[in-house]
Amino acid sequence: MGKWTPRDLADQTGRTFVVTGANSGLGAEAATALGAAGATVILACRNVDKAGPVAARIGANAEVRRLDLADLSSVREFADGVEQVDVLINNAGVMAVPKSTTVDGFEMQFGTNHLGHFALTGLLLDRIADRVVTMSSQVHRMGTIKLDDLNWQRRRYSRWGAYGQSKLANLMFAYELDRRLSASGSSVKSLAAHPGYARTGLQSHTQSVWDHVMVVGNLFGQSAAMGALPELYAATDDSVASGSYVGPDGPFEQRGHPKLVGSSAKSHDRAVAVSLWRESERLTGVTYRFGK
Repeated sequence: MGKWTPRDLADQTGRTFVVTGANSGLGAEAATALGAAGATVILACRNVDKAGPVAARIGANAEVRRLDLADLSSVREFADGVEQVDVLINNAGVMAVPKSTTVDGFEMQFGTNHLGHFALTGLLLDRIADRVVTMSSQVHRMGTIKLDDLNWQRRRYSRWGAYGQSKLANLMFAYELDRRLSASGSSVKSLAAHPGYARTGLQSHTQSVWDHVMVVGNLFGQSAAMGALPELYAATDDSVASGSYVGPDGPFEQRGHPKLVGSSAKSHDRAVAVSLWRESERLTGVTYRFGK
């Protein structure tokens, strides 16, 4: 594959994309590029006011709808309002925040980054025509899935440990969804992507000294527009196989153009993935139904 850029983005006219967290950062860049390619884009955001200017920039083919991934009732309400979607991009997330819980009592990062998207995907699955793209991170490599304490109720909270667990869960979910879709005979794809080190708003919302540290790191990071390329490639290029993981092609996958990349051994642990899936269904109350 050559150096894939937005100029390689095929005409998306007639196709509908749902992009979570499209009010800023990677989601805003992905939504804008998709809109420029002719797609109808639903900006699924907790803060609809911040999403308004992004939708205005895209034009008449953009629509803002409220979605709070940290509230399962909001996820259900959003899903009930979607009639048909070609591609779901599970882009939104929180990173390294202080210990807190979602409306439903889940640890904030696991609840928002993984469980919210797990529930959303399951509720929309019968209306998704083409594929699901779930954003992970290189930080998945420092994550561990603690099946007996997913919500950090018995161990000492680590904001980066919790973030790593949530991003590992995102990746394992994408892989397990691919396996289950394939086993059911579905043509729907499940892929994952990561942005490398991109300058987005996440780096300034940890409410800790890391906000200042990462401001310095941002001097060396790539733009949000470049960071969005892996998810755009995964979401639109028909040559990418289901079950693939896409990231930047530069040194240590920190920057560059999209390419297929590998992931940690833990991310391929099928037994843990199955257990995580089962627990995610129990916690969210969303049971996936796969039909041929």
